[in-house]
Amino acid sequence: MISLNLVLAGLRLGLKNRQVGEKWVADDCSYLCKGLYNVDMRKKPILSNIKNIATTQFFNIQSMDVAFSNGEKRQYERLKPDGDGAVLVVPMLDDDTVLMIYEYSGGTHRYELALTKGKIDAGESPLEAANRELIEEIGYGAKKLSFVKTMTLAPGYQSNFTHIVLAQDLYEDSAQGDEPEPLEVVKHKLSDLEELVYNQDLTEARTIAALYMAKEIIKNQ
Repeated sequence: MISLNLVLAGLRLGLKNRQVGEKWVADDCSYLCKGLYNVDMRKKPILSNIKNIATTQFFNIQSMDVAFSNGEKRQYERLKPDGDGAVLVVPMLDDDTVLMIYEYSGGTHRYELALTKGKIDAGESPLEAANRELIEEIGYGAKKLSFVKTMTLAPGYQSNFTHIVLAQDLYEDSAQGDEPEPLEVVKHKLSDLEELVYNQDLTEARTIAALYMAKEIIKNQ
C-alpha cells in the first residue's frame, strides 16, 4: 500500500520541479527517501513466545518477544482482557441533555461521574451491547444507536478496545444488570461541556472524549 507520505512527497516533487526547475530535484529526492524511511519504521514487529504469566478473573498478563524491522529485539508485557472489548454509551435525552451515572470505581476508590459502559457479551454486536447496558444501568433503551469510534486506554501495555456509541431517541425500559448497587443517574448539558470537564468527579478520559465527539456529531446532524 502506498502511504500518504509517499503520495505527498511525489506531489511536492512534481510541484517544485514545475515551479522552479531542476535545482529542487535533489532536495525532493531526499524528502521522498525520508517518506520511504518512515514507512519502514511503521512496519509491524514480529511477535513470538507469547505466554500468560498471570491470570485473574478479568485479565491475562502476557509476556512476548518483539522483533523490530531494524533487527532490535525486546520483551514486552501487556494486559489482555478476555472477550470482545467493551462499549461506552452517550445517551442523549434530547439534543443537549446527556444522562450520566455515578458509579463506584475500585481503581480510584471513589464514586466517579461517567457514561454508561460495560463488556460486550459473547454473540453481541457493539450496538446490541450498548442498548443492553443502557437498559440495565439507566433504565432507558435507544431507538437510534450510532457507532462513533473505537478507542484504547493505554495502548502501550493494554489490549482492550472500547467502542463509543451515541444513543438517541430514548425510551423507558429496565432489566436486571450485574451492578452491586443501584446507580445514581444525573443529567448534564452538552452546552455546559467546557465547565463539566473540570468537574472534579469526572476524570475518565474515555468519557470526556466521547462527550466532545457526541457534541460535534449532534451539532452537524
